[in-house]
Amino acid sequence: MKISARGLNRSTLARQLLLRRESVGAAEAVRRVVALQAQQPASPYLALWNRTAGFDPSELDEAFAHGTVVKSTLMRITLHAVHADDYRTFRAALHPVLRAGRLGDRYTASGLTPADADLLVPELLAFADRPRTNAEYEAWIEQRTGSAPKSGAWWGLRHYTPLLHAPTAPPWSFGERPSYVAPPDPPTPPEPEASDAALRRLLVRYLEGFGPASAADMAQFAMVQRARVREALRTLGDDLERAEGPDGEELFDVPGAPHPDEDVPAPPRLMAMWDSTLLAYADRGRVIPPDHRSLVIRRNGDVLPTLLVDGYVAGVWRPAEGGIEATAFHGLPDEAWEGLADEARSLTAFLADREPRVYRRYDHWWTKLPHGETRLLPGP
Repeated sequence: MKISARGLNRSTLARQLLLRRESVGAAEAVRRVVALQAQQPASPYLALWNRTAGFDPSELDEAFAHGTVVKSTLMRITLHAVHADDYRTFRAALHPVLRAGRLGDRYTASGLTPADADLLVPELLAFADRPRTNAEYEAWIEQRTGSAPKSGAWWGLRHYTPLLHAPTAPPWSFGERPSYVAPPDPPTPPEPEASDAALRRLLVRYLEGFGPASAADMAQFAMVQRARVREALRTLGDDLERAEGPDGEELFDVPGAPHPDEDVPAPPRLMAMWDSTLLAYADRGRVIPPDHRSLVIRRNGDVLPTLLVDGYVAGVWRPAEGGIEATAFHGLPDEAWEGLADEARSLTAFLADREPRVYRRYDHWWTKLPHGETRLLPGP
């Protein structure tokens, strides 16, 4: 079977609950979409507002508070919100990545070695029996090892150690000053065979939420070496289906997954910053037209809140006095603007009780964008 570029786009939208809002609870929605980027505290909430019918943010508050959904350093060594049932598997799969990525030069400049980290982690997890701040962990490490605060020791250990972000503050459960806590029954460092088995499960989960996809896409999503991904795919063998992509590349998928017709309508959406759908592939043209990529993914890694029109990024948005300011990178038909206006009314009402000027600290990027058609889409 050969899948067109537009067919891949529609498959992504279907699995990410972006063809229509689904009537599911917050925790189940997180399970369905596999992982939500969570660098910015509001983004998991806006991601679910885009994906679920009648989304009640208090459901996600409760899921974080009760540990049904957890926030931690995971794929691409960035913060993600995932269902608690996936957390241990994802950590085990990514253990080699986290070890290599966070116990390198910056960490060892403190005088500590990776072997020291392995000895410290169990003690650190015992100390993390309650939420503690960066300053508390730095003081503990200084007392325990003699390393100076800000030396890189805690920077490496806070990512390498399987710690969860503890809810700290409204309006989005996590504030600007994070606290960290050990998970219930903290995972131990896996043996290589266990890590490889966990990677196979992670890849299956990835395909459930983001497939069909190439080995390069999977490696990009998890920031895992392609050789490791290819070996996992070889072991999975006939458990996965195979297809041909638009450029002849080999794609993998889980049996029975949805493949909507490429002509199925895709409603407009006002996507969160760092939405996972924009970052889950080596070929980001699946959702972001190549000409727009540098406009929405900035050099420092910031990923702006975007307009999704007909399934593709078409511009950016930000809250403004009286509604949502939407800037399109190219001309949009009247019906697209009408759909975006409906979304803006809903989003303005949603933000009113939480943070009406969400993402305000990122407004400086708007002075660096090219001229486009800008409209104020009024609130309710």
